[in-house]
This record gives sequence, C-alpha cells and structure tokens, in this order.
Amino acid sequence: MTDEMLSLARENQRKAGVENVEFLKGEIENIPLPENSVDVIISNCVINLSGDKDRVLREGFRVLKPGGRFAVSDIVVLGEVPAEIRRNVELWAGCVAGALHQDEYRSKLIHAGFEQVSVEPTRIYQGQDIRDLLAGTGLNADGIIPQIEGKFASAFIRARKPAEPTCCGPDCCR
Repeated sequence: MTDEMLSLARENQRKAGVENVEFLKGEIENIPLPENSVDVIISNCVINLSGDKDRVLREGFRVLKPGGRFAVSDIVVLGEVPAEIRRNVELWAGCVAGALHQDEYRSKLIHAGFEQVSVEPTRIYQGQDIRDLLAGTGLNADGIIPQIEGKFASAFIRARKPAEPTCCGPDCCR
C-alpha cells in the first residue's frame, strides 16, 4: 500500500463510521503483525503480484489465529498457457502474469499448513474479456485469444488455519 492508498482507506473508513478496522503499511511477505493475531485475511488480486507466494502464504498462516480464515479473490490458471503468451500476458496484467495454476495454489496453501482449502473459479475469461484487457497494449488480440481463452479465471480462494487441539484429559495436553 502506498501512503495515498492508506489515506483514502482511512477516509473511507471515517465516512462509513467503521471503527473495528485498522490499516497498516507493510509488505505482504512480512506482515507487521504478531503471530496468532488475525481472525480473517482478505485480499483482492494482490498475492499474484508477489514473487514469493510461498512466503506470503506462510506469513498469512503465521498471523492468523487458530481457526482463522483465509478468504481471497485472485486470478488462477485453469490450463496450459504457452510460455510466449505468458510473457505477452505480463504486459497487460501483472495479476495474470503471476497467476498460479489452481492446483498449485491449493498445494501451496496445504504446504503452508492450511486445511479446508478450496479454489472456486467465479469468472472464466473468454474472448471479449481478453480483448478488453488487451485494449491499448498494441498486442494482437485475435492472435492471443485462441491460445488463452478459458485458461484464466477469477476465483475465490478459501482456507482455514487449524484450530488448536482441544484437551482430552490430563495426559494429552503437554
């Protein structure tokens, strides 16, 4: 977040009369919060901008309270995309260039320690979506659309940090 983004967020918070929200400046790979301090992590197409997604997910896991929820919207890859198209895609949308395949996203969340992981595509990008995104880039949309149509999607990505185990007697909680 930039200082301008933080100012706007705080102004919108004031206008809405919301008091149970705090905005902090930091990096997604190094969240400026203590362990086990957050109930829910929400994000809208930010994780794809990071070059170290594993670190981002580990940080999210670290700051979530046991039982905490991870609920983000991001772009995912649904199929194979040729390397030259990936390079062209980088020119028109950083979120798409850094998009993980939906299976890789699930795997990374599980590896970070999350459970109840789901990736739910909500909008699969088709011809006109791609044409709109390429507008003004100088790229040949007609040549690119057939190669990537249906291979990128907006998705809800959800997961939970496991709850702390409940005590089952004097001998099991050490």
